[in-house]
Amino acid sequence: MNMQTLSLFGFPRPISQHGVVPAHAMSYSSQTSIPYLTTTSISFTQLQDKNADLSSKIEQGFGPNGLGILSVTDVPGYSSLRRNLLHLAPRLANLPKEVKEELEDPHSRYNFGWSHGKEKLESGKPDILKGSFYANPILDTPTTEASLIQRYPSYCGSNIWPKNALPELEEAFKALGKLIFEVGLMLAYHCDQYVSKGMKIHKDEGLESILRRSRCHKGRLLYYFPSQQGIPDGNSLSSWCGWHTDHGSLTGLTCGIFTRDGVEIVCPDSGAGLYIRTRNDQIVKVVYGEDDIAYQIGETTEILSGGYLCATPHCVQAAKGEESYGIERSTFALFMQPDWDEKLKFPDEVHIHKELIPSNAVLTFGEYSEMLLDKYYH
Repeated sequence: MNMQTLSLFGFPRPISQHGVVPAHAMSYSSQTSIPYLTTTSISFTQLQDKNADLSSKIEQGFGPNGLGILSVTDVPGYSSLRRNLLHLAPRLANLPKEVKEELEDPHSRYNFGWSHGKEKLESGKPDILKGSFYANPILDTPTTEASLIQRYPSYCGSNIWPKNALPELEEAFKALGKLIFEVGLMLAYHCDQYVSKGMKIHKDEGLESILRRSRCHKGRLLYYFPSQQGIPDGNSLSSWCGWHTDHGSLTGLTCGIFTRDGVEIVCPDSGAGLYIRTRNDQIVKVVYGEDDIAYQIGETTEILSGGYLCATPHCVQAAKGEESYGIERSTFALFMQPDWDEKLKFPDEVHIHKELIPSNAVLTFGEYSEMLLDKYYH
């Protein structure tokens, strides 16, 4: 990604305490045998119970030896909300060009509204494989303060909805985003319970409190255009989405829907999907149910939890082979992150971006994000 079109929701991690190599060095043969792993899962009923001790599950999924991801099963109402929104993605992407241009917001670096061809693949080529629609599902206008909108346009901007061209998008986007947010808060509560066994969490400084009071959560509806005569960088594991580690706190993910000519199908390439680089440098493909919500830890949570909760680099591989011709994919992610004004108290020892963050530093999330922007993209 270049600076003009930067998405603030994922940063490459050049090096870490886990020995992760630079993103551009991650290249693998399609012949390499890669194991498939099913995520650790927690049922919605278990998650609802504040008296339940889910520490072992949290540790399996998010702990120092986990994959940085777990899934929540049997969430009431989720299946229909997922399908309602994801089936709108092709309709949005196929709106007339002039309509989509009205939905673009260059001031936010295309982090509100429609974005297509604004980001770059790892090869440096423009990413025309997918289109994205960004919006805050919780607040249409996080702030009206002009200085904040100018300083933090990716967080403080206002939503742009296609009220005439696709009026049902707003309701579907907000409904799914709010549900993933509420379930994410339940998960964050149990994350705090797990972390509190190893370190002191001051009142209102846990992950749940930070996320509950934030004004800048961001949803991203993704549409991958029909594959035509093979995909550029198609032999790369990261052909649909490059290697990165999420920057914020907690990311909620739907399982994608695959279609051809508007008809939902099973993806013919079992190798397509989400890949993670583990703590011991192994690449694995991660699998979870289509009606499960998956959650991944972001770098900010890893830092503030002192490493009890860990983020992992991940990427998405496109469907390959002749049978994948003409296949579309639609999916959704909710990036849950602290408020731009949230004061983050960094621990004594910081392993990620330690060259930027002094010991015992107190920075707002907005200031911290600016430091990363200056370091990696200016």
